[in-house]
Amino acid sequence: MTGQSHSAALLRQLPSPENPGQRQPCYPLNWQAGLLLGRDPRCQIVLDPLVFRTVSRRHAEVSPILGFNAPDGQRFWQVCDLNSANGTFVNGQRIKGCQVLQPGDRIMLGQNGPEFLFEYEAIQPPVQAVPASLPKAAAAPATTVKLPPMPPPRRPGRRSAPLPRGSGLPADHEPVSLTQLFPILSTGRELTQKAYLLPGSITVGFVVFLFLAVGNPITFNLLLAAYLAGAAFYFIYQLCGKHKPWWLLAGASLMTVLVLLSPVLSWFVLVFRQILPGQLPTPGASVSFPALLVKMFFGAGLMEELLKALPVLATFALGSRLRSPYRERLGVWEPLDGILLGSASAVGFTLVETLGQYIPEIYQATLDAGEGAAQLASLQLLIPRVLGSVSGHMAYSGYLGYFIGLSVLRPRKRWLILSVGYLTAAGLHALWNVAGGISPVLLALIGLLSYAFLAAAILKARALSPNRSQNFATRLR
Repeated sequence: MTGQSHSAALLRQLPSPENPGQRQPCYPLNWQAGLLLGRDPRCQIVLDPLVFRTVSRRHAEVSPILGFNAPDGQRFWQVCDLNSANGTFVNGQRIKGCQVLQPGDRIMLGQNGPEFLFEYEAIQPPVQAVPASLPKAAAAPATTVKLPPMPPPRRPGRRSAPLPRGSGLPADHEPVSLTQLFPILSTGRELTQKAYLLPGSITVGFVVFLFLAVGNPITFNLLLAAYLAGAAFYFIYQLCGKHKPWWLLAGASLMTVLVLLSPVLSWFVLVFRQILPGQLPTPGASVSFPALLVKMFFGAGLMEELLKALPVLATFALGSRLRSPYRERLGVWEPLDGILLGSASAVGFTLVETLGQYIPEIYQATLDAGEGAAQLASLQLLIPRVLGSVSGHMAYSGYLGYFIGLSVLRPRKRWLILSVGYLTAAGLHALWNVAGGISPVLLALIGLLSYAFLAAAILKARALSPNRSQNFATRLR
């Protein structure tokens, strides 16, 4: 029909809250084929996995609904979630399967992930020539809006290639730039922010120090234990997804070390292992399972979990006396704060317990076989004990830290929340200690259960966090 308006559907990527002024691309939609969004390079819209961690490899597809047209000839479009890990949201609501799109709908890939605006762009086809019999003044100038090139239709059984970028030339005809040959010249700030440069640098540093410590078993074990404990905590830190000053976390670990080396420890031993029924059995003594469980619950669970919670409680008290913004940054105001500080405290406890108690014991027990055999046995014990702290001391302390932070968010139920968290963490700790003398399979099951408790607490803490829009964590796949 002459002069009739038409429109083309497109997706417009919206700028992130961190860079509201950054210009984002537009992606025209082809009525003959769908548009895949994800991290896979074969998708039509490829998203950087280092920037958008909530996006799956093949996250979602925007496609036309064939066979259904509006009265004006306009096509209908739908977005379908492709079983992504973190879900697809339309206007803030998570969808299941597919949902028909309306102009102005906002599509988000994962919670707080990249966001796209679905809209139509009006175009006006050229006006037909005016008959010669009409006056020239009646003729209106022709107006044409040039559309971006549409992606070619996909062949059956094959995925479409990504839309060409930059010059618009095929990939094999584009010139090779200097920054492509030497990528380090163009990464700039992204190298330090997105490439785990700091963890890599720390690893290189520890490797150098380990080489220098060869021949000195005490220093070597200390360096290796510190690195493994730091790597285990970094794993928990990434799961939590909340920024916390490194010196504050290191301070929580150091405070636990100082408490263990101070006379304060003797007061804990007096209360929990002498006044309360927590006297640990001597090696080789025959104790029934219920009696052993009670002793471990008081002498290991309640005592050690309260001891490791001291830095969390001290940080909460300190933060309450600070002014904004330091009180929110340094204090304990939500469950994620408690998990991070509790896990950091467990790092100090693990190092002191492993290097100060278990390693000397195994070294003396195997010294009769030679010094080399004793050092090997010590190293074989050190590695699993430190790495196992993720499902051990870090799990219990981080879990209790969740409840400390939750009690801050829900102060009216504070004592109920703290009681449940304290008793649960102590119970898991006691079960782990008892299972070690029964069966390795049972020990593995208790360790898995403890880590599951911690992981569940982290996921719930991220959902409850007042700052969840700034969380950088993602679900591991």
